[in-house]
Amino acid sequence: MTASLGIVLFAHGSRDERWRAPVEAVARRVADLDHSAKVVCAYLELIEPDLRTAAARLIESGVDSIRVVPLFLGMGKHVREDLPRLLDGLRASHPAVAFSLTRAVGEEPEVIELLARKALES
Repeated sequence: MTASLGIVLFAHGSRDERWRAPVEAVARRVADLDHSAKVVCAYLELIEPDLRTAAARLIESGVDSIRVVPLFLGMGKHVREDLPRLLDGLRASHPAVAFSLTRAVGEEPEVIELLARKALES
């Protein structure tokens, strides 16, 4: 990973503060796996920071590209419509920063395999 790349783990959000614990655990694990990783969490609603704030923090830290990783199980309306609209706004506000968007993590074969194995555990 280059020092100029930031990662935003993007999740839905909840009124229950405990909901954010697994998202933040993923962020900590990313940082453990790559000590140079600049990773932050962001939430669509109900919890701060939002995507704009999280991206601003990364940009202030010196990144010039940001990868947004949707921590959603599938390609629903939020990932298909809301998130691209938010990214368009960020691109307009920060034209010098390259923003990229990955698939929803739940669509990745490794995640599907893990979920299937967890369902079969007794």
